[in-house]
Amino acid sequence: MVHHERDKSQPVPALLQDMVLDSDDVEQFLTKLVTMAGHTLSAEDDEVLCGVTLLRDRSKITVASNSPDAQKMDEVQYEYNDGPCLRAARLGTVHYVGDFETEERFPEYSRAIADHGMKSALGVPIPLEGEAKAALNFYSPLTHAFTEQAIEAAQKFAEEVGASLRLAVRIAGLAQARADMRAAMESRTTIDLAAGVIMGQNRCSQDTAMSILKAASSARNIKLRDVAASVLQSLGQGPGKTHFE
Repeated sequence: MVHHERDKSQPVPALLQDMVLDSDDVEQFLTKLVTMAGHTLSAEDDEVLCGVTLLRDRSKITVASNSPDAQKMDEVQYEYNDGPCLRAARLGTVHYVGDFETEERFPEYSRAIADHGMKSALGVPIPLEGEAKAALNFYSPLTHAFTEQAIEAAQKFAEEVGASLRLAVRIAGLAQARADMRAAMESRTTIDLAAGVIMGQNRCSQDTAMSILKAASSARNIKLRDVAASVLQSLGQGPGKTHFE
């Protein structure tokens, strides 16, 4: 089978990571990227299927694909728990099958995927941070469909996916840190206001007022902020708000 050249002249444009990977915006971005990747590696007589496999928490899922058929091909691989794409994700190395008819590394899966009309496949690891692992998956109905140039293009797409996801994780981290700071400041404000109420009612010092709040928190086994909020609510006041914007 003659190799088919592709046009590769166009440029390739822990908890937080889970949140990013689960978000609709990221899924839409990945879908656009795998569509572009599949088109870039396709020839006139070879429409390449492309998807992104994510491994985490003992699960295997396709988070984006350029067609329902691409997702179906991934699911065949998940059924056998082996194949070039899963090995790429698990081992962090490129795995290429030029002809499933002669492939010997995973014979059962090779026969199954060949029955679906796929003759060759390419798995490229996506560099991520943390425990999650991922790979960019390509399937072709032609044997020896992916040249060295095509594999290099696929690796660039995988790097783009990894870089974009890491950036999204960092942005999510900053947003979470900002939300945590806001919550901490509002909690501190509520406690300070409640301490002021106790100081006025009991004509005591701030230290004594704080001791009273802490004692109530310990006796009732609830958070200090919640005790403070109940003090304010008893006066018809809502939770304290911090205005720092």
